[in-house]
Amino acid sequence: MDQLRVQLQAGKVVCVVVATDASPRAQEKVVRLATAKGVPLLAGPSAEAIGARLGKPGVMVAGVLDRGLAQGLAKAAEGGTQMEA
Repeated sequence: MDQLRVQLQAGKVVCVVVATDASPRAQEKVVRLATAKGVPLLAGPSAEAIGARLGKPGVMVAGVLDRGLAQGLAKAAEGGTQMEA
């Protein structure tokens, strides 16, 4: 989560995927910073599901650095899964 915050502050993150079961700490630290930086938030699956897809243990928030991937995720999210901060 700290590395994601550094990337957000540096302006490198194109969007942030937030797990449905993200902790209040993750919500406060990352979601607030992403919102302040104007980075779109996308509601993702559970932290366990995100982590499994990334080959890691549970991941509550994931930053997307690739613009093409972010556009694909946003397109897939159309229909109500974009988050409001």
